[in-house]
Amino acid sequence: MTGSQLTAAGFAEQVEALRPPAGKDSVRMGDVFALAKRFGDLPVAELDRLLDSDVHLVRVGALRVMGNQAVHKKAPEALRAELYALYLRRTDRINTWDLVDLSAHQVVGGYLLDKPRDVLYRLAGSEHWWERRIAMMATLGLVRAGEVDDTYALAEILVDDSHEFVRTVVGGMLREAGKHDRARLLAFLDRHAATAPRVVLRFAIEHLEPQQRAHYLSQRQGPGPGSPAPG
Repeated sequence: MTGSQLTAAGFAEQVEALRPPAGKDSVRMGDVFALAKRFGDLPVAELDRLLDSDVHLVRVGALRVMGNQAVHKKAPEALRAELYALYLRRTDRINTWDLVDLSAHQVVGGYLLDKPRDVLYRLAGSEHWWERRIAMMATLGLVRAGEVDDTYALAEILVDDSHEFVRTVVGGMLREAGKHDRARLLAFLDRHAATAPRVVLRFAIEHLEPQQRAHYLSQRQGPGPGSPAPG
C-alpha cells in the first residue's frame, strides 16, 4: 500500500466495508487485525485521527497498528517514543477494557523497559478506571522480559480497587508475574487472600496447584471490596 493511501480516512472506509449486511454476524476481530496489518505503516498523525473516531472498531484497528509498530524489530526509538506519547495523550479514547488490552503492554510497557516507570504509578492513581487498568496492563510488557517488581508494587496499590475491570487485570497480571516468581506471588497472596476481591484471587491463583488454590480461597473473610455478597 502506497503512502498516499495510508490515511485515517482510508482505514475507516475499509473498516466500514467489513460490516456484514443487516441481520448477519458481526465483524470478525480477525478481519480488523488483518486490515491493521495492511495499514501497518500508518503515520502517527493518522493514528491520532483514528483515535478520535466514535466507531469502536476503528479505534481497535488504530491500537492494533500502534502495538504492531511498537514491537517491530526494526522500529526506531523515535517512533516508539512517538507512539508512547500519543498513547498517553489519548487515554481518553482508550477507555474500554478491550482497547486497553490491545497494546498497553506493547506501546507503554515495552517502551518503559529501559526507562523509569513513574508514569505507571501516576496512572494507578487516576480517577479513571481505564487509566488504572492501563497502568497494570502495561506491566505485562515488563513481565515478559522477566521484570516483575512493578507488577507487584502496582498490585499492592490496586488490589482493592472498586472497579471490576481493574480488579480483573490485577489478578491476571499477578498470575503472569507468578509464572516468573512463584514465591513472590505466594507471599502476596499470604498478605491479601483474606480480604482481596474474589475475582482478583481467582485470577491470581489460576495456575497454582489445586491444594494451594483451595488454601487461598479458604482464607477469605467475606465478599471483599467490590465483590457481590453471597446470594
